Amino acid sequence: MKYKVNKKGFYGEFGGAWIPEMMYPNIKELRDNYLKILGNNEFNKTFSSLLNDYAGRPSPLYHAKRLSSFYNTNIFLKREDLNHTGAHKINNTIGQILIAQRLGKTRIIAETGAGQHGVATATVCALTGLKCTIYMGKLDIERQKPNVLRMKMLGAEVVPALSGNMTLKDATNEAMRDWINNPIGTYYLIGSAVGPHPYPDLVAKLQSVISREIKWQLKEKTGKIDPDYIIACVGGGSNALGSFYHYLNRKHVKLVAVEAAGKGIDTNESAATTVLGRTGVIHGSKTVLMQNDDGQITEPYSISAGLDYPGIGPFLAYLGKSGRVIFENITDNEALKAAFTLTHLEGIIPALEPSHALALLGKVKFRKNDVIVVTLSGRGDKDMAAYISYLEKQQPDETRI
Repeated sequence: MKYKVNKKGFYGEFGGAWIPEMMYPNIKELRDNYLKILGNNEFNKTFSSLLNDYAGRPSPLYHAKRLSSFYNTNIFLKREDLNHTGAHKINNTIGQILIAQRLGKTRIIAETGAGQHGVATATVCALTGLKCTIYMGKLDIERQKPNVLRMKMLGAEVVPALSGNMTLKDATNEAMRDWINNPIGTYYLIGSAVGPHPYPDLVAKLQSVISREIKWQLKEKTGKIDPDYIIACVGGGSNALGSFYHYLNRKHVKLVAVEAAGKGIDTNESAATTVLGRTGVIHGSKTVLMQNDDGQITEPYSISAGLDYPGIGPFLAYLGKSGRVIFENITDNEALKAAFTLTHLEGIIPALEPSHALALLGKVKFRKNDVIVVTLSGRGDKDMAAYISYLEKQQPDETRI
């Protein structure tokens, strides 16, 4: 593959491992072993078995006929929302928990924003009997209560992050502090394609099951393996990279990553990193991030707890700069409207995160014969409070199609 990390952990100018000395032994242990583990036949047998029998893969590739008619094109939804725990996150947590076991770890820590990665981590910890601590921003705890309750029910300790904006960035900070202070026996199960090398590469590889399935599923339904477009929302970038991975060298397939514009890119309340950010270092990785003139990280905003991260993963930063991936952005209101459009036309309630990807369908003029795959990365159960609030503010027919 042309688009891959080099031996030092860089994708072009982005990536690396910009970490404190205390974290180095943990990162080195993972870096020295992850490729050997991923190439191990027994690991892959167990991983595949759990993906199929526990997570419920393969997730369907659904031809959304009424949505297609509405937009006058051909739309297929990659139904990651139907996975066990309700999102794509379970693909990554199953893989990483198996790695943690092979490295002899007994305690798992993780960060979460929307709570889906936290739930998926708590789930695999319950499955394997490992201790689990989840860091989550206080604001996210308040707006994602169903997922917080699920984590606790699964036996995880949920620790609120009280610094900064009290969202995903701050939860990640706290998880990294924990790992520095508890290096022996603890494994940090990062939820997105962010952080120091080898995490961006590891997460992308584990999530690539999404695009691997799209290829054979699309061939079954259309006779060809290549869509015209693949569209996915992006915060850190795990579902987007998983959706794009096996198409990176197929240049005729347009890959589109959709960021959260929040209340607008011309406001101070946005998370559109590639529009508002520039090169810097965050959470051990050189990438594109939102920062002020003094280099201090600025606080992002999105109605979606899973997209209000001030940076993107280094792999996606490189793909964006090279022009292989096109970046777009969608506001809160556009995402909310798109969620109701899908719900009314197809009977599927999406999470707020993939609703940003769905909203792009109404902003781009696609051809009638185009084949478009949209990754529906999560289900909307966790976002019902936001949907109810939006519904209550509308006139009776404003949300109808």
